[in-house]
Amino acid sequence: MNAHSHSAEPIETVHARLTDAGVLARRLREVLALLAEGPHPLDELIRRTAVPRRTVEDLLAAAGPDVTADREGHRLAPHSRDRYRERFGLDELTAPARRLEHLELLRGFVAGGPEPRTALDHVTATPETVLHRAEWLRDNYDMPGARLLCLGDHDLTSLAVGLLCPEASITVVDVDDRILRHIDTVAAEHGLPVRTLHADLRFGVPPVLESWADVVFTDPPYTPEGIGLFATRAAECLAGANSRVLIAYGFSARTPALGHKVQQELLRLGMVFEAILPDFHRYEGAQAIGSASDLYVCQPTAHTRKLALRQAPGIYTHGPQSVEALAESAPPEFLRAIGDHLDVPVPALHDPGWSRPVRAAQDVPVYDLRADPGSWLLRMLLACNASRAAFLVDNNHPDTTSENAQRALADLLAAKYALRLHRSTPDAEHALVVADAVHAASTARHLLERAHGKVGNVWREALIAESGDRLTKRQARARVDELAPHPDDLDLRLIDLPRHRIADLLRAAG
Repeated sequence: MNAHSHSAEPIETVHARLTDAGVLARRLREVLALLAEGPHPLDELIRRTAVPRRTVEDLLAAAGPDVTADREGHRLAPHSRDRYRERFGLDELTAPARRLEHLELLRGFVAGGPEPRTALDHVTATPETVLHRAEWLRDNYDMPGARLLCLGDHDLTSLAVGLLCPEASITVVDVDDRILRHIDTVAAEHGLPVRTLHADLRFGVPPVLESWADVVFTDPPYTPEGIGLFATRAAECLAGANSRVLIAYGFSARTPALGHKVQQELLRLGMVFEAILPDFHRYEGAQAIGSASDLYVCQPTAHTRKLALRQAPGIYTHGPQSVEALAESAPPEFLRAIGDHLDVPVPALHDPGWSRPVRAAQDVPVYDLRADPGSWLLRMLLACNASRAAFLVDNNHPDTTSENAQRALADLLAAKYALRLHRSTPDAEHALVVADAVHAASTARHLLERAHGKVGNVWREALIAESGDRLTKRQARARVDELAPHPDDLDLRLIDLPRHRIADLLRAAG
């Protein structure tokens, strides 16, 4: 027997069918829109919507007496037509577009965004391309209520989808805090349904996103390693069998072996290619591939979800994080120079990673952040709870290159660590950041030392402790709700927040 009761009103049974289809319900709504227009033969309903015959027949059966049929075809009965139009938003499918207005806004969003970073393989898509992506999503998936995840969003695809599909729920994950700040600012100014989280996908995704997304869009580094990493993280975030992964990828016709290698990587991950739309994306740059790339529409299989991933850090095509530039192990004389500066022996450098709290394996652990794109240092300082620790970064790390940058980082962590930043140490190419724990109790310190807990819970516990247990949990939570600058962040981990929202939260807690 069907899971949906035969005694239910037909429109409720149809609604259940669309709910089961998830983000793929868009095509079913198109079938209903044709039925609302007037009579259409079964073969025309199938041909015009590309919905399989069995699925169309099941939908007609679900509608029961709400659909009539004669020699001209199937149509919604007069008594049900308006109810279906309103219930399923059928008129919205043919609503007039505001394309020129949206394009002008997107041009402004892109122009006001941060400069591309070559080391992160940033190549800017044209505003027309960004709008084209949003239009394609709107026209092919049931976006009202859908959950879209953008893994990396230098191109601001999230903002375009927010303009066209304001009833969607959109999350952006990026390693670049500049991009997250820009998206937050624009989304707040224009009331767009976009939230941002920080992550470096080499170290995992925020737990809140696991099994969350109906659609994942990504324009990853164009290496097999980069495609493999981003596609696997995308699969971890998919909500179910009807979810999809959209990947921008291009290669030159002069190097088909590279395209084959990348496609093999997707196939190895168990991806099924539902479509490859050629030259879908256009770029300001990327001339080696004709300033264009294709759109891969991928359906993961059960195999994809079961894969355990252990990726090498190098996934990019340029700079210190490129596949060719993986950091070599530190030679003994290099380690001795660091140890001389810290006045302790340094037998080895520790790898980065902050998916869980970092426990010190020695008196003064030294973490190897030479490949840091700019955001690792802060995350490692949040994750580490050693009484003293050191972090080796490039001499041109954005947190060390100026007095203002150094002061900003020191002020942000002041409740947890006293920082000393030593440029050109232990050699001219590197800098050493030394952190000594601060022991004065404060709400900010409580939050910084528990960066992997939910912000709201950790903050509440800090207020109760400060009050000497005079505050109840209910009273403390009410105070947190009153003080929180971004209420939605209370259910997230501090370590997953963009840098500017961490600063906002600590100011409010202080």
